[in-house]
Amino acid sequence: MATEMPSAATKNPQGRRETTRAAIVAAAEELLRERGYDGMTMREVAQRAGVSLGNAYYYFSSKEDLVHGFYERLQRDHARAAEEACLGLTTLHERVRAVLHAWLDEAAPLHDFLGSYVSLAAAPHSPLSPFSPQSTPAREAALAMWTQVVDGASARTSTRLRAELPRLLWLSHLAIVMFWVSDTTPGQQRTRDLVDKSTPIIGRLVRLTSLPGMARAADDLATLVQSIAP
Repeated sequence: MATEMPSAATKNPQGRRETTRAAIVAAAEELLRERGYDGMTMREVAQRAGVSLGNAYYYFSSKEDLVHGFYERLQRDHARAAEEACLGLTTLHERVRAVLHAWLDEAAPLHDFLGSYVSLAAAPHSPLSPFSPQSTPAREAALAMWTQVVDGASARTSTRLRAELPRLLWLSHLAIVMFWVSDTTPGQQRTRDLVDKSTPIIGRLVRLTSLPGMARAADDLATLVQSIAP
């Protein structure tokens, strides 16, 4: 009697789980664009993804958790684009500029939705806040990306401030995002201009902290960043 060969999904359950999770996130993204956060339900997400409601809740315990999954995917896509954009760049301001433009490119199709996401994330005690415990995976991924940006740069500064530069750049990125969501110019050109004009200033300020007599100021800045960022 012939023996039925196991399917690829059976042989690779981890791959099947990742595929199912990705399908749920993709369905949520579609519904978020169509109806916004308040108009989306977990039941509709499950139906759109072709899974049971229980299966959707197995992967994501709530709508907030689902939005985190969507944002983590955006973060991964941005990290890949940022790595490519930084190839061959060695100065800090060039690398920061490339990474921020890479984010603007990745996020451009999501401008309308991310505007509402940011307003939700800004609410006090919101689990969607970038500073919340629930946002830890996305935040750590972002800090890892900014660490690579700093490690690949030739910028000179104090040892302590250099260790905090990834957090400082992450905070700067959040400020850019806040400006971007309210930018109604075509292609959010005002935000791109802001990136082009601000990143050389960041590079110059970082270089200044390596000058004699600036060590105290660099340490104070590092302390300030530690007090703000998780």
